[in-house]
Amino acid sequence: MRAPGRRSALRALVCGILICVGTPAARVAAADAGFTNFVASLWPDAQKAGVSRKTFDDATRSLEPDYKLPDLLLPGRPATGAPSQAEFVQVPADYLKEASIARLAAEGRRLYDRHRSTLQKIEQQTGVPGTIILAIWGRETDYGRHRLPYDGIRTLATQAYVGRRKEQYRGEFIAALKLIESGVVSRQDLRVSWGGATGLTQFLPAELDKHGVDFDGDGKVDIWKSVPDALASAAQQLVNKGWQRGLRWAYEVRAPANADCTMGVPDVTRPIGEWIRAGFTPARGERVSAAEQAQPASLLQHEGSYGSAFLTTKQQLRSTNVEAMQRHLTSLGLYGDKVDGKAGMKTRAALGAYQKSARLKVDCWPSETVLRAMSAR
Repeated sequence: MRAPGRRSALRALVCGILICVGTPAARVAAADAGFTNFVASLWPDAQKAGVSRKTFDDATRSLEPDYKLPDLLLPGRPATGAPSQAEFVQVPADYLKEASIARLAAEGRRLYDRHRSTLQKIEQQTGVPGTIILAIWGRETDYGRHRLPYDGIRTLATQAYVGRRKEQYRGEFIAALKLIESGVVSRQDLRVSWGGATGLTQFLPAELDKHGVDFDGDGKVDIWKSVPDALASAAQQLVNKGWQRGLRWAYEVRAPANADCTMGVPDVTRPIGEWIRAGFTPARGERVSAAEQAQPASLLQHEGSYGSAFLTTKQQLRSTNVEAMQRHLTSLGLYGDKVDGKAGMKTRAALGAYQKSARLKVDCWPSETVLRAMSAR
């Protein structure tokens, strides 16, 4: 018998001669060739968006797909994908660990003192409290201490090639190239989450184009190194998506012992005062004004009867309305998943496609505006 090393060498030689036809390696090579051709096909769109040939070539030279990303449409991968975001795979008790929240809160108080002037100016202009903005920064990137793990261009190109929201990520890929073209961020510094979000406060590139704010006045929107820009952009995004000045998004309450947990759905909306009279008392004993008590709110219990409870003042449309939207989108051929009244990723992507075709503001969200537009047709 030949020694194992010689057998391996012989196998490698034969494989090289035959180019490993039909082997998994050959299939991967073919897929990578398809990826290279796909990336090259994006050049006309990039050119139309103002990206130079040099920027495009420099950013995509020797680019390879990252098939280890979750939520890709790949052979052998479960139909549900493999999402790894903590919000999806952890129970609330793990995701909202008290020790972690306490550490973030302590650091947030220190950073509030450091950035007090900036936060106060942002609140004056947008109506979003500085504490809310700091909470976003802390939860998204641990106040910038968390290094985002993925190469931005590689991730966005892979998602556009074999992701579940290909059309959306084509746009995100082009938007990322525009950021590099502008000089606001380098190819190397464009680090992202597996879903493509980047910067201190985690923006998708196209979202940054819509909501970004140059708050430090240096002529560019830099959410990677400029704390004022990152915080102001996060606040502006909230405003553009419906934040109302002076209205709290939620009130933490203690639920009565006999609370009916089936009431904790967006479809059940009552004035806050009515909830309070039913025994849902403010958790910290704070006073709720008459004007606030008149606001409609829904009950949110993210751990059922075993955890905290909130009266939320701003929710998406009722599930019955979302179902109506899904049926309308299905009839147009834009949606092919379950009609369940839930605004998941596929529903939001279909809504975005509808908004484009109807020449509405494209935000991929089930709003009253979209519902009215569908009803008028």
